[in-house]
Amino acid sequence: MFAEFLSIIAKSLKLDKNLYKDKKNFSEASIYFAGIIMILDGIAGAVAANTIIKTAVAMSGLTAIITWFVWAIFIYVIGVKLFPDKDTKVGFKKILIGVGYAHAPGLLRFFAITPNLMIPIIFLTQFWIFAGLIISTKQILNLKSNFKSFGVVFLSFLIIAFLSISFVMSRLNTLPISNLS
Repeated sequence: MFAEFLSIIAKSLKLDKNLYKDKKNFSEASIYFAGIIMILDGIAGAVAANTIIKTAVAMSGLTAIITWFVWAIFIYVIGVKLFPDKDTKVGFKKILIGVGYAHAPGLLRFFAITPNLMIPIIFLTQFWIFAGLIISTKQILNLKSNFKSFGVVFLSFLIIAFLSISFVMSRLNTLPISNLS
């Protein structure tokens, strides 16, 4: 079972589209594999960030799980409900698993052990994850176009970024809306 898990990580790192086509990668254990990848991705991000600022590792793992669900929900709604291709017939669980697998490059953030390595590694792994999300979205949703897959992932990203920025700004009481009351 551990060999299967390592194989999934290796295929994700190689951006192997067959990872998302092979039914055996979506077995009973696959949701757990994807979840473990997401938790480790969050912890790796916290480890990398700790080279500059103190970050709560446990909170990063929890945030990664929430992020996993949010990414999957937006990809599902945008790619399956709003802009599907005629061959797009997929359940939410398969997208959830695909999003988890696509985050395997985030595990490389464990190597950001100095402040000088943190920014380049986080930057590189974030683009790598984005590429993995595009590949997984295209394969899982049976999309004909790379451009459409990019659009689904990018639109999801924009919504997540907007919501994240809005949340942070509301916590800082800097949103113009909060000053109107």
